[in-house]
Amino acid sequence: MAGSIRVCLIAEGFTEDFIKCVGAITANSKVPISIYANGKNNWLKEDLFDPDQISLTQEKNPLGWGNIVNLFINNHTEDYLLIMDPSTIFLADPIPKTLDALNSGFQGVGWKGGLVNLEDQWRSTDDKGVGEVDVLFSYYFAFDRTFVQNAGGANPSAKYYRNADIELSLAMRAAGGRLIQVDLPLEQGRHHGYYDTDPDYRDKNSKKNYQRILERFRGKNEILSPRR
Repeated sequence: MAGSIRVCLIAEGFTEDFIKCVGAITANSKVPISIYANGKNNWLKEDLFDPDQISLTQEKNPLGWGNIVNLFINNHTEDYLLIMDPSTIFLADPIPKTLDALNSGFQGVGWKGGLVNLEDQWRSTDDKGVGEVDVLFSYYFAFDRTFVQNAGGANPSAKYYRNADIELSLAMRAAGGRLIQVDLPLEQGRHHGYYDTDPDYRDKNSKKNYQRILERFRGKNEILSPRR
């Protein structure tokens, strides 16, 4: 059995590009989509999306990345969830290949990822291409929902996405999960979450997330995937 999967998107403005992302998904796949529109009440019109495929939640009070990911995990029942950044665009349907990998013994599947750089004392990661990895990035990060839930989910302290996906990946590895990076028919547009975020906010919260990673995981080399 292939297993059920749902795409989960966080909308934080940049409406034109967000609609482009959703349109590329619906043009290539019938996968159900959940949108969490963060921080502005009713700024996305309900009639923009097909309610048979897409559910939309809009909240005025903003939530951080970790809390939104946990809402997705706790409020849905699919076997797998796909956390995807709106800058990622479907060029064809990546879902079958994603499900094949998830059903082959991996708890996480992604498009971009890497191995922790041990020579750099865990301060960075290296992209080694396709294959088993230590971390996956939330450009496109599919995972076994129940496994991640049992592993503790995303860290609620992660207000900002950057490095929070690394922390989630390592929590999965620490719980015995395996992650794999695969080639998928995707491309990346402008990453508003990085390039159009206040630099001070971005750098401060990115650093907080990574410092937490070092405190939780640095030196626990036994949780890492085979070096390559």
